[in-house]
Amino acid sequence: MILTTTNSIEGYTIKEYKGIVTGETIIGANFIKDLKASITDFFGGRSTSYEKVLIKAKNTALKELEERAIQIGANAIIGIDIDYEALGAGGSMLMVSLSGTAVII
Repeated sequence: MILTTTNSIEGYTIKEYKGIVTGETIIGANFIKDLKASITDFFGGRSTSYEKVLIKAKNTALKELEERAIQIGANAIIGIDIDYEALGAGGSMLMVSLSGTAVII
């Protein structure tokens, strides 16, 4: 399946628009990652523990998006948009939501 943030796929003609598909995931950050991130923030540098959580959440939502497109008979998704949102008390949860247009090329 071809996945793209653009509204067309170079070299392909869109034969049919199947509709909007979405993929979502919510992941909690635990105390150890919070502690490690606060130390990293204090001394400077990247918080690899949070980066790993972000990557995992994005990949999970992307897989869900792709599965939903397959269910409606699409073989590509165009115009994918990715949004990140902190939820819960003190932003302890991370929601990643993706949307795009399922198409047949």
